[in-house]
Amino acid sequence: MSTNSQKNAVDQEVDLAEVSQKIRGFFQRQNDALFNGIQFIVNHKYIIAALLIIGVGLGIYMDKNNKTYDHQIVVTPNFGSTDYLYAKIDLIESKIKENDTVFLKAIGIEDPSKLKRIEIKPIIDVYQFVENNSERNFDLLKLMAENSDIKKIVEEKETSKNYRYHVISFRTSNRTSTKKTIEPLMNYLNNSDFFIKIQKEFVSNVYIKMKANDVIIRQIDGFLNGFTNDAAGPKGEKLVYYNENSPLKDVIETKDRLVKEQGNLRINLVSIDKIIKDVSQVINIENSESVNGKLKLILPFIFIFIYISLYMFVSFYKTQSLRRQQ
Repeated sequence: MSTNSQKNAVDQEVDLAEVSQKIRGFFQRQNDALFNGIQFIVNHKYIIAALLIIGVGLGIYMDKNNKTYDHQIVVTPNFGSTDYLYAKIDLIESKIKENDTVFLKAIGIEDPSKLKRIEIKPIIDVYQFVENNSERNFDLLKLMAENSDIKKIVEEKETSKNYRYHVISFRTSNRTSTKKTIEPLMNYLNNSDFFIKIQKEFVSNVYIKMKANDVIIRQIDGFLNGFTNDAAGPKGEKLVYYNENSPLKDVIETKDRLVKEQGNLRINLVSIDKIIKDVSQVINIENSESVNGKLKLILPFIFIFIYISLYMFVSFYKTQSLRRQQ
């Protein structure tokens, strides 16, 4: 029994010694690798310094001369033209991918070869979506959300097209201006014979509605003025008659509703002067995604990495050649 215990103790000591030796060997290899790296840098310091200078210089030049810019236009499609708007933007995007500069030039865009991409996305605003037609849209959202995630529902293409505002985003390889790109683009989007006719009739109907509301408001004012004069006259009994039997409250509420409607119609006239109304625009936002503007930091490391890789490949080839010869 004691012999087995002594043997187990010896085996454990041997195992601990092997583990300790492996740990020391690991740290020794790390030290050797670190020393070899430092020695490589010292031996090749001039080449590495030259690669750093070349990489930084070339990166600065490329960052300065290969900039890209992002631009955004917030628009609101009128007269049910949302699908038309999305189709037009998809068409322009396909022409950009095909490098069809003739088409882009024909719609008035200057420097069409500099236009890199274009897309459109809705500005998701569920509260305004519900407010536009509160009962119907709210019930619709509840129905669709019963068996699905509400977040997915509000971001779906079928739902998103019903939002009021949309963002047209495009990218160019140089700076642009409203006159060069945005004005031709908006003119192209607003060039639709069908929607121009719809716009004409819609605006005409708004003015007819405003005129009719003005007539009703004047009639209500006349009625209220007559009521005030009668109530202030010698026949005081009419005051009791009107208070108890006339729909005076409904008349006042009707006038209030019509006045608010007139204000909304005047506001609508501001936004329906175009089929696709441009609300705001932001241009020439320097793009910093990916490696844009960072080449002066990236290129030096790429050059050094390539040099080290080639050096290691050559060293490996020479070593293997010597072994084969031996």
